[in-house]
Amino acid sequence: MHAIEVRQFRRSDRDQLTDLVNAHTAAVIPGMTVSVATVLSSLDQQPGEFIEDPWVSERATLVAEQANRVVAAAHLLRHYPDERAGPSARDVGDISWFIYWPEAPQGNPFWPDATQAAESLMTACLGQLDRWQVSRQTAGGELPAPGVYGVPAQWPHISALYARSGFSHTGHTEIVYLARVQDLPRPASPPIEGISVARAVGINGTRLSAVLGDAVIGYLEIETMDTGERVSRHGGWADVGNLHVLPEFTRRGVGSWLLGQAAEWLELCGVDRLLDYAWLAGTDGTGQGYDADRAFLGKAGFRELTRTRRGWERQPGADQP
Repeated sequence: MHAIEVRQFRRSDRDQLTDLVNAHTAAVIPGMTVSVATVLSSLDQQPGEFIEDPWVSERATLVAEQANRVVAAAHLLRHYPDERAGPSARDVGDISWFIYWPEAPQGNPFWPDATQAAESLMTACLGQLDRWQVSRQTAGGELPAPGVYGVPAQWPHISALYARSGFSHTGHTEIVYLARVQDLPRPASPPIEGISVARAVGINGTRLSAVLGDAVIGYLEIETMDTGERVSRHGGWADVGNLHVLPEFTRRGVGSWLLGQAAEWLELCGVDRLLDYAWLAGTDGTGQGYDADRAFLGKAGFRELTRTRRGWERQPGADQP
């Protein structure tokens, strides 16, 4: 049995940690990787999360080392207990992500099984949450990569560990969709006479608006992901930030037409893959349901990539594994 050391993350761990992050990322999103710089930056802050990131009062990154190798890692967040944090996160201690190498080749003495190391690391994580004395303990898998959040179906070792550690899935399940840009619909003609497209800056990427006369009857926002250090494999990725059509113009082809306009724009950007997301069931915090969205995505060339369970929670003070 190789000795296991659970300790604080050190900068010298950065390459092994990035390998661990990318192994879990690639199992969910094909060909997606993140750079060492992206991983290191995400441990300090999430500037893209300008609403929720300021709610965090303290961060901690722990690793488990076994046989001179980082075999498990976790990133923890403590949120302010007062009005400095939003109501949903107030006084919450969160295992933002927890990852470990799930299996070892049988009979290989130089590649020990990491399960015990992961258990030891989880014990340390729960101890940290207890020391923070937060009123709620939550967990997820929000890696610094597009489309990777919650606990995806491709991580059964993580969901099993969470369950053994007293976490229950109390939230919802989301479907992550992927489409090749070349498969997006290209309507031969506009769905409504006189409709035109206008391009502008949106709150979640470039906004393509469907304009009829002086009215914007729908819009689609597309955010490309290959800028800066966000991804290190520039395969040409984007995701749908927003898609909205006025109720009186739904089921008239406006959404499909906007996707066609976006496809042409994305091809000019060198983007060939597009992500989108929808809840599997129920309604979100705004009361929005996703039945129509799922039906639309299926007809528009998107395929289901994964299902991910969001909202894992544990009772503070519960017995540790």
